[in-house]
Amino acid sequence: MSDPVLPAIRASEQEMIALRRHLHAHPELSFEETATSDLVSDQLTALGYQVRRGLGGTGVVGTLRRGNGGKSIGLRADMDALPIHERTGLPYASRHAGKMHACGHDGHTAILLAAARYLAQHANFDGTLHLIFQPAEEGGGGAERMLREGLLREFPCDAVFALHNMPGYPAGKFGFLAGPCMASADEVRIILTGKGGHGAMPHKTADPVVASAALVMALQTIVSRNVHPFETGVVTVGALLAGDASNVVPDSAELRLTVRAMKPDVRALLLQRIRELTQGQAASFGVRAEVEVFDSYPPLINHAEQTAFARQVALDWLGEDGLIAGLQPLAGSEDFAYFLEQCAGCYLLLGNGDGEGNCMVHNPGYDFNDACLAPGASYWVKLVEAFLPA
Repeated sequence: MSDPVLPAIRASEQEMIALRRHLHAHPELSFEETATSDLVSDQLTALGYQVRRGLGGTGVVGTLRRGNGGKSIGLRADMDALPIHERTGLPYASRHAGKMHACGHDGHTAILLAAARYLAQHANFDGTLHLIFQPAEEGGGGAERMLREGLLREFPCDAVFALHNMPGYPAGKFGFLAGPCMASADEVRIILTGKGGHGAMPHKTADPVVASAALVMALQTIVSRNVHPFETGVVTVGALLAGDASNVVPDSAELRLTVRAMKPDVRALLLQRIRELTQGQAASFGVRAEVEVFDSYPPLINHAEQTAFARQVALDWLGEDGLIAGLQPLAGSEDFAYFLEQCAGCYLLLGNGDGEGNCMVHNPGYDFNDACLAPGASYWVKLVEAFLPA
């Protein structure tokens, strides 16, 4: 079988790898991506892109116009790293203790820069191309901030697209899923306040520990008894903090939850039932309850038309063998969901490899698979040329 990667991209593959590894060695956390933004901006400027900096703090947008076409497309790559201490032992491992590209954003940035170079030099499209290099995907809400500061008003797009590497799938294969694709993610903190006292005289206390234990079990009934069996919901109590002595009933206890759903109505139902159950359980044990919800990312819902289009581009290019079959929704979350709330588009997956030693993202032993760089960049070129035909 002939190499499906575009020849010019294959010829520059070693440069792509070197750039990706440079980014990997110099990770920057959310809203701290100054050196990364400098690198991206310098490269786009040298290629002839109109560059806008500062959206979302450290965000960069590169714009390239060709011909007279009125359509526009946006491609997004995330740039931030995670607060993880790397343990890969690689020669290009992170040089900054406690910071690591453990999710492949170094690869995503390198892929989009390689596509930027090809599209600038070959210019086989008619319309407007916006390349969006986003900060703070890892829980910082960088997408929401860029949008709030006017990204789509300043750079309107007929459709937006993003890709993410995914270990566990064959390297270089592409996955598409219309509709709900990734879950919402909310953090909930519950404080139960009672009356502390001596552990030998519990009848003189209002015990928040016992109330917490009952509440943990009650919360597990929400998904099984309130959510439709064919829908997805997760309510996990990840921390229960109370007291520090065996013979003391503390005054208060704290529960920390992660709450996830694939649809907005299920998300709302989960949060409603958490509040209701918490107040009811607290009252039954004679303690007070405070529930605080820290909204994170909404469900990521791909638009059907744009997902079908993106899939067809990959199918025409690679055939069925180049696609990930039977892709299922993921319980992880992704702030590209904010883009898809305001603009039609698609978030797609790129297999990072499924062989031995290929660990999951957010792991101190993870590394982006450099074999995916050239296919990823080629796909972006194919997508732009199909969306903005010359």
